[in-house]
Amino acid sequence: MWLAKEEPSMAEQVIDLISAVKELHGLSCQELNKLLRDSENFTIRSHSEKGSTIKIDVEKLAGFLPLHLIAVLMSSDRDESLLRYLLCGIRLLHSLCDLAPRNSKLEQVLLDDVKVSEQLLDLVFYLLIVLSGYRQENHISCSLLLVHSALVASSLHLLSGCISLQWQDLVQVLLAHPKVDIFMDAAFGAVHVAIRFLQVKLSDQYTGLHVKSPTAEQIVNYICQQCEASLQILLSLCQQKVFRERLLRNKELCGRGGVLSLAQAILNLNVTPPFVDSFTVVAAISRLKAKVLSILLHLCEAESISYLDEVASSPGSLDLAKSVVLEILELLKAALSKDPNYLSPCSDKTFPMGLLRLNAMRLADIFSDDSNFRSFITTCFTKVMTAIFSLPHGVFLSIWCSSEFPPREEDATLEYDTFAAAGWFLDTFAAANLSNAINLEITLLPSNMPQAMYAHQRTSLFVKLIANLHCFVPNICEEQERNLFLHKFLECMRMDPSKSLPGFSFTSGAQRAVTVCRNLRSLLSHAESLIPNFLNEDDVQLLRVFFNQLQSLINPADFEENKVQEIKSERSVSLDKFSRLSIDEHLQLKAPGHPHHL
Repeated sequence: MWLAKEEPSMAEQVIDLISAVKELHGLSCQELNKLLRDSENFTIRSHSEKGSTIKIDVEKLAGFLPLHLIAVLMSSDRDESLLRYLLCGIRLLHSLCDLAPRNSKLEQVLLDDVKVSEQLLDLVFYLLIVLSGYRQENHISCSLLLVHSALVASSLHLLSGCISLQWQDLVQVLLAHPKVDIFMDAAFGAVHVAIRFLQVKLSDQYTGLHVKSPTAEQIVNYICQQCEASLQILLSLCQQKVFRERLLRNKELCGRGGVLSLAQAILNLNVTPPFVDSFTVVAAISRLKAKVLSILLHLCEAESISYLDEVASSPGSLDLAKSVVLEILELLKAALSKDPNYLSPCSDKTFPMGLLRLNAMRLADIFSDDSNFRSFITTCFTKVMTAIFSLPHGVFLSIWCSSEFPPREEDATLEYDTFAAAGWFLDTFAAANLSNAINLEITLLPSNMPQAMYAHQRTSLFVKLIANLHCFVPNICEEQERNLFLHKFLECMRMDPSKSLPGFSFTSGAQRAVTVCRNLRSLLSHAESLIPNFLNEDDVQLLRVFFNQLQSLINPADFEENKVQEIKSERSVSLDKFSRLSIDEHLQLKAPGHPHHL
């Protein structure tokens, strides 16, 4: 805000604040700190766009800025120019908040003044409400998609940057707010919109045909980074017990499937050309999926309210949950069908992919242990599980009974720099710099578990999945579920496993039955060694019961007979094709005008 000789009017204050935002948002926290150290009376000098020198009282600027941005947001047309200005304002707010702990005056205004703190919280709420209201339309410009995703991320990061650095304290502030449900709806909704915008750019078939700056890969990488930063805030909130317990009482997000809709949108993100060769894009999408699965895991682990019961309370959300379960099962199937070394791409720099497969297995364990989903998973996934046990014994041992293989997934936390992220967009899409886009650096803080622990957790989850599907509790399970998994497994053993797990070679006939039993026996032996650190006796006992019952029902002769029938069927199809081909050729030879007919 300017220092003037006369008391400025309200209109002049708005103009002054706008000038201050435009002039100061490009200054980093360190640059602002240096200017303030060299200033008099906490007033710094800057040059306006017209070349004149202006004086800005930073203390008053900090006090007025949150309310000013709220007023601008509520009174202006919400076009792209408004979003750009708001991003400048949020960027400046972040710099001031970062500086506050080292400056007593700013700390008193931004962190200690209850009124300003309330305005900061209101600003975040209003921004998220507006950002959650954007719809996916064909005419939305690329720059609008970018500024939207940046605003969602920077708004959510205001919570930890300006309200409290401690998550437990921040959660208490949020839960004490009378509009906490509106915040939850808006936060998840705004991230959902950003994810839909990301899908637009991922599926744009023409992005690779234009040589422009920024490139298609730079644009997608940028939106990925903003979405990951936003989702990371939601995950951090859900990691706090009191927040997720409160979230479970939100009817829109839990009872009507709002969280599941976000999860489905992220799990449906599909990396297509020209991005399939971009390690940064592929890894970022994988981390997004891993993080949203982690959010679902935290909700499922809540104690006071059963998330899955809430989901199953209405047909619509139950169907949505089943579609998410299908995506989770597809993740498991895809992971098993790939080269085990796919997690280590051949590049100069590797990027953590997140615990996507492990989180998928954790959720499969939870869903399969719930009466609302057990039969559904049995029907949809038994064929894949049968194919897994049909793998050659050596391959099966290396995947499920080894502490060294397959290679572990690498988890990571994105270290988000709001100033740099906002600056990349504002600088790149400034008219003078449109041809000089540089790559936005990404900082990932790795968080990895030991290889042996990863392998043992993975195997234990596989055992638990089998135990859950074979478990029958008379007072809870329906009678038709008794031995459903066992009989379905036996039925699938007569099918071609290569259709369920492409890329592997399998034995056939009676030898396949021998292989299945041998692999089950090895898994049982390995599972016993994981008690009590990774498995309990009950799960291993259920695996043992399943193995014994299956072994008693297997008749190798049935599989030989089944193989003979398959061969006969294949020969019949081949003979039929040959017969049709011969008839067609005969008709062609007899056709008038054919050279052999003359």
